[in-house]
Amino acid sequence: MNILFVSSEVFPFAKTGGLADVAAALPAALTKKGHTCSIILPFYKCVKENGFSPELFKKEKGFDLYFLKHEGVNVYFVKKDEYFDRDQLYGTPQGDYPDNALRFGFFARAVIAAMPHIGKIDILHCNDWQSALIPLYISLFHKEISVKILFTIHNMAYQGLFNREVMRVLGLPKNLFTMNKLEFWGRVNFMKAGIIYSDAINTVSKGYAREILTQEFGCGLDGLLQTRKKDVYGIVNGADYSIWNPETDNFIAKKYSKGDLSGKIECKKDLLKQFGIEYSAERPVIGMITRLAEQKGIDLVADSMKEMLDLGVDFVLLGFGDEKYNNIFKDLAKRYKGRVGAKIDFDNALAHKIEAGSDMFLMPSRYEPCGLNQLYSMKYATVPVVRAVGGLDDTVENFNPATRKGNGFKFKHATKDAVLSAIKKATSLYKDKPSWNALLQNCLSHDFSWSSSAKKYEELYKVLETSTKLFGKLS
Repeated sequence: MNILFVSSEVFPFAKTGGLADVAAALPAALTKKGHTCSIILPFYKCVKENGFSPELFKKEKGFDLYFLKHEGVNVYFVKKDEYFDRDQLYGTPQGDYPDNALRFGFFARAVIAAMPHIGKIDILHCNDWQSALIPLYISLFHKEISVKILFTIHNMAYQGLFNREVMRVLGLPKNLFTMNKLEFWGRVNFMKAGIIYSDAINTVSKGYAREILTQEFGCGLDGLLQTRKKDVYGIVNGADYSIWNPETDNFIAKKYSKGDLSGKIECKKDLLKQFGIEYSAERPVIGMITRLAEQKGIDLVADSMKEMLDLGVDFVLLGFGDEKYNNIFKDLAKRYKGRVGAKIDFDNALAHKIEAGSDMFLMPSRYEPCGLNQLYSMKYATVPVVRAVGGLDDTVENFNPATRKGNGFKFKHATKDAVLSAIKKATSLYKDKPSWNALLQNCLSHDFSWSSSAKKYEELYKVLETSTKLFGKLS
């Protein structure tokens, strides 16, 4: 099949979160299976800053289309400096860019304009609200385009909500501003366009696919999703082991493998040195790499810090997000200097060091569509401690000391007490070295590589390709 993957961010060109990892790894895995995959994203300022020099491919009205080939995948860039030549992708710590509706409305139209130059496309795979207007524009203005569209929801909480006035600028008819179309509590909702006008919808774990149909996790769109329930699929993300693998990782102090974990001790020492924390074999290290936002349960971690340290752990964090939490963790690192380390930034090399050097990886998310770090952690023999939601619940099984089955620790409620209870269980087991080593081997025995997930996407694409019904097209 010929697949065009549309994403607002793609690693290693531009990244703020897990979407970028998926947008790189899935097309690469599908290419290995013999499909022709292309990716299209905005030409952000950071593309060149990250060392890439795409070449001009085609001049279009209002934008230039650039191209490069990366690891066997065709990558196209929509260049319009007015919208994309900025320091950040979506906004600053003070808030989103006020013209995001115009930026990504333009991106949607540019993708459609670029499609004839890219060639034959069987599957158009759109991702999140930034590309959600594409199926709507095709339905409204490009009925000559014959393509099946899959819309993937990576996070229901980010829907692309804007004032009604943007509809005129985006060329959207007034009659679409109704509850059954794009209107959402008096605003325009981009994600609704993706849900209504795509041929199928999927999200990034089976658990999250079930959750978004409920009021608790549907973020106000559960009713709409219920109307398309038969078209909603869940496919868990994979882990890119070409990047996240302690046997080949050049960022870590010493490589190690399932058969020889001795290098992990050197990685732990190196990690603690980065944060000015003294190494202790008795004290496990809890690591976090996260966006600093309430969705990630970061407030629970901050509130639990003293009690966590009293359990005999050291704590390190890498992340960036809401200014409130940026400051809270800077203060915690100062207050508990020598036991807590925090870097308020994104640092790819340090992310690898945290995965390799930590003993446990904490993810207390209020919701988590899939999560990738728990998958990376298991590959690095770092035990995940997670809240039982979405993809975390799908991929982590509570360790049972009696049977020695399981690959981590889960807790049910988003409370300080639940977080501390799970950490207490993990730290207690850490002292029981035979049981702990059994748990590490369980983690290492799992294969969450993209080949398995790509196979499921391949099957879904084939269902779409052979389907005669275009579910979301306007009559």
